[in-house]
Amino acid sequence: MKKKQIITTLLVLGLALAGCAKQDSSAKKTIQVVGSSAMQPIVEMGAHEYQRSVPEQKITVQGGGSGTGLSQVQSGAVDIGNSDIFAANQKGIAASKLHDHKLAVIGVAPIVNKDVGVKNITMAQLRGIYTGHYTNWKQLGGQNIEIVVIDRAQGSGTRSIFDSEVLGGQKKMKAQEQDSNGSVQHMVADTPGAISYVSFPYLKDTFTALKIDGIAPTTKNVTTNAWKLWGYEHMYTGKSPSKETKAFINYLLKSDKIQEKLLTRLHYISLRSMKVEKDQHGKVTPVE
Repeated sequence: MKKKQIITTLLVLGLALAGCAKQDSSAKKTIQVVGSSAMQPIVEMGAHEYQRSVPEQKITVQGGGSGTGLSQVQSGAVDIGNSDIFAANQKGIAASKLHDHKLAVIGVAPIVNKDVGVKNITMAQLRGIYTGHYTNWKQLGGQNIEIVVIDRAQGSGTRSIFDSEVLGGQKKMKAQEQDSNGSVQHMVADTPGAISYVSFPYLKDTFTALKIDGIAPTTKNVTTNAWKLWGYEHMYTGKSPSKETKAFINYLLKSDKIQEKLLTRLHYISLRSMKVEKDQHGKVTPVE
């Protein structure tokens, strides 16, 4: 009798284990995404939309900066590394071992505390602030308030876009650095005399977005390169991404809801709207 009970128990356990194995084999791989804080809002929203149609797919999205995204995907620690920088332009990254999926275009705008009394600035003046030439807003037609420069940390894609267009090869002054667009957003709003820069999705009415040479930071002006501070939102993977990763990226790139509605709502620019394109060296040419 005991022998029969043991055999029956083993059969039940065997069937249960087989069922678990079958369930595990069909479970979808969790997609891990890390990198650019400028990209985080659209990728998080895109993941939410994707999971409506594929609810069993788990996707985790974290910031950390473009440099972190590139290094993490290169090491194989994550499935997707988000970056505002071409991988070939990031020190220590073997771009030939990664695959670039361009999701969208992002604009970057200089922002100031509302009390400084300045709404328009020339590119030369903006460069002068970040090289330490100007130290008081009164020098630029604003209030008699000391200029407080806030920068982004090294490895930030937003910083890379800003520096490449504004500095003209000149040496930047030392300034306090913040790790994300979100932290810059709050610092500028709360600090008298503050200036910094954020990507378009982080523009709020709690601070002033500056015009440059009379040109407003709008998505329409980015499409023609009238507004110079812009770059691509890259989703980098290894050369052989998982089928789950490929399916998610293809959804983001091909979905009309993402490309024609969600990007616009979150103040990104669809590649479909661009009249110009930019290579890794910063050369801008008309879209053919």
